[in-house]
Amino acid sequence: MPQGLIHGIYLLSAILFIAGLKRLQSPVTARSGNRAAALGMLLAIIATLFSREILTPVEMLGGLAIGGFIGAVMAKRVKMTAMPELVAAFNGFGGLASALVATAEIIPNLQNTTSVYSYLSILVGTVTFSGSFIAFMKLSGKMTGSPVEFFGRYVITAGFLILIAATIGWAFFGGDILGCIIILAGLSLIFGVLIVLPIGGADMPVIVAFLNALSGLAAAATGFVLENTVLIISGALVGASGIMLTQTMCVAMNRKFWHVLIGGVGGDSAEEMSGKHTDGRSITSTTPDDTAIILNYARKVIIVPGYGLAVAQAQHQVRELAETLQERGVDVKYAVHPVAGRMPGHMNVLLAEANVPYDSLFEMEEINHEFDSTDVALIIGANDVVNPAARHDQSSPIYGMPILNVDQAKTVVFLKRSMRPGYSGVSNLLFFAPNTRMLFGDAKDSVSELITEVKAI
Repeated sequence: MPQGLIHGIYLLSAILFIAGLKRLQSPVTARSGNRAAALGMLLAIIATLFSREILTPVEMLGGLAIGGFIGAVMAKRVKMTAMPELVAAFNGFGGLASALVATAEIIPNLQNTTSVYSYLSILVGTVTFSGSFIAFMKLSGKMTGSPVEFFGRYVITAGFLILIAATIGWAFFGGDILGCIIILAGLSLIFGVLIVLPIGGADMPVIVAFLNALSGLAAAATGFVLENTVLIISGALVGASGIMLTQTMCVAMNRKFWHVLIGGVGGDSAEEMSGKHTDGRSITSTTPDDTAIILNYARKVIIVPGYGLAVAQAQHQVRELAETLQERGVDVKYAVHPVAGRMPGHMNVLLAEANVPYDSLFEMEEINHEFDSTDVALIIGANDVVNPAARHDQSSPIYGMPILNVDQAKTVVFLKRSMRPGYSGVSNLLFFAPNTRMLFGDAKDSVSELITEVKAI
């Protein structure tokens, strides 16, 4: 294939990447943006395979068919509750691929000092792989979601960082290149584990975004190694957007990124709050029929989705409930907190799957001022993002985090399985507020009962 045509395809791919990323900014255009970026990557892969004469056309078609089939099956079968760990896995394998490609480029030239980008690609790629693997384990419940801390971890982590820098320096000053690669990969794998182990569940949206940025930076470094323009562009776009998303998540939690890396916030919590608080306040339970009456006579309802909604797979029932209320003249909106769920945009994706109208979804800054004029705030599986401790309790690990002002609504209805705290492990005193009603049970079953009761009125 002529080089001019190759560069033309690369340029088209880069345009599709940028246009796709731009369209991902809005839920209305996100799907078409995703398709545009996917098409750009397909074109870039085909052009690279032809230009390097890596495979025959038949082998390329076979690979595309097999890979496309596996991807389609995964996309169809993955549950929304498993989406965060799937993203973590993709980040990890992306980093591993970059590290392997850079290694393959170094090995044939062991006698020559290679570009620093080769070592950066191995470093960042393997750190991304091992860190993403730990994130995957935490998110999927295969290991504790609580911070894993140990004595002297700061000294040990700093020591590994120094050893990594020393290994790269050794490679440039006459060391055995193959030995340096093996040592660098091993140290980087352990370093990635050390970084993510102390991260608790409350900070998972941030670390997933950060690992996404690392996978992009690893790809960009590999692009410099291969002198491949489209890989540099795509990696830089992923890296830059991941860094910006990481910063956005930190702002949404009012936490500095350095504090996130220190870790220690949130995780698994088997402890449940009792029905009676220490100062004598008690919770007020409710039933589906009583809640249905409140909803039926409300003029304005704001639904607040959380991870519990994803666990119960209740998004379709929630949409049906909203539609039923709207048919009765109720103004229904959805309030989406930036860090609700286990990854950035988790709730947006969940509700989009249920075909909830995009114009019904509002970010925290857009809707927070409306809660004081709201009759019912219906909280389905959310906890930390509505916890008033973020405003009032200076000893709380979530103090200062911007939250949804659900407590200002006339009535607050919590749909929860139990009194268990959220993923941060912080108890929610909103449960005991005089305007709060607790509707216990599986969210999917509870919402289905609400639909039946509302229709019966």
